[in-house]
Amino acid sequence: MPPLPSELAYVPFVSVEHMMGLVHHLGIERVLIDLADEIETDFRRWDLFDKTPRVASHSDVGVIELMPTSDGETYGFKYVNGHPKNTKEGLQTVTAFGLLADVNSGYPKLLSEMTLLTALRTAATSAMAARHLAPEGARTMAMIGNGAQSEFQCLAFKAICGIDTVRLYDIDPAATARCAANLAGRGLTVVPCRSSEESMEGAEIITTCTADKQYATILTDNMVGSGVHINAIGGDCPGKTELHRDILLRSDIFVEYPPQTRIEGEIQQLDGDHPVTELWQVIAGKAEGRRNARQITLFDSVGFAIEDFSALRYVLKAIQGTPFFTRLDMIADPDDPRDLFGMFVRGGPGTNA
Repeated sequence: MPPLPSELAYVPFVSVEHMMGLVHHLGIERVLIDLADEIETDFRRWDLFDKTPRVASHSDVGVIELMPTSDGETYGFKYVNGHPKNTKEGLQTVTAFGLLADVNSGYPKLLSEMTLLTALRTAATSAMAARHLAPEGARTMAMIGNGAQSEFQCLAFKAICGIDTVRLYDIDPAATARCAANLAGRGLTVVPCRSSEESMEGAEIITTCTADKQYATILTDNMVGSGVHINAIGGDCPGKTELHRDILLRSDIFVEYPPQTRIEGEIQQLDGDHPVTELWQVIAGKAEGRRNARQITLFDSVGFAIEDFSALRYVLKAIQGTPFFTRLDMIADPDDPRDLFGMFVRGGPGTNA
């Protein structure tokens, strides 16, 4: 028998099945609340993190990206793709996995699926931002774009911001019907709408989340009244936007990391020096968020690596003492670190321990 791996060789792995089990075990709304708190905690220590725009490989049909960061003690990265054409082929638009590692040794600490986790952390980040930017007492949200992210957004705004009514619209009525069915019985009043204009009626928060990889105008200027909060999460790569430029010019704009958002977000439509406020500054009390009831606030969210770092760290803590992970023999760890070849030879077929 070849020698057994050492304890240092094993890395906890959270599969899709494990992630679903963990979220069901804890409750999806609790997970969304916990993720929002974890992300907000890391935004408060923003200065400690390495920050870089994601490394993107674009093609005619989509993008593949790496999103790395470190707080000096733990390193994390996410692999993620965005391929809008996938839906028509029966595939997910977004898939992802991620890893945490110990900065001191470089050894991995966690490997996890992040297709589900990205949906959860995106929704948690949206609602966490709205907690600081949305009008006080907001109860109704328009959800434009009823794809894979929509239910997560609705539940996050319910759990974190107190939303009790969602008005749904998608150019595909079947998507709206599916979203409404999935939200049934979850404590929300769900109103399917026949147009984006209809979805605006009474909405104090507007979330746009569409998938087409192109400049688009999901919201026109005349659709947006004073006092609303816009959560724009569909624009996330060069050449892909959702809002008319005039809406941006009327709004106070809040972003995660300007060097990335100016390339990928709604503000790619504006001059490179157009003023924006970094969300972490609002959370840390260094900048103003919502100042008055008539102000239009816009969270131009493209997703940033620190949010994934926070989500992975939360999962690493949450799986402790649960069955929702597998130990992978992932790291070669010979008794003598200089004798990797000797370990290889001793582990071959027909060798004895």
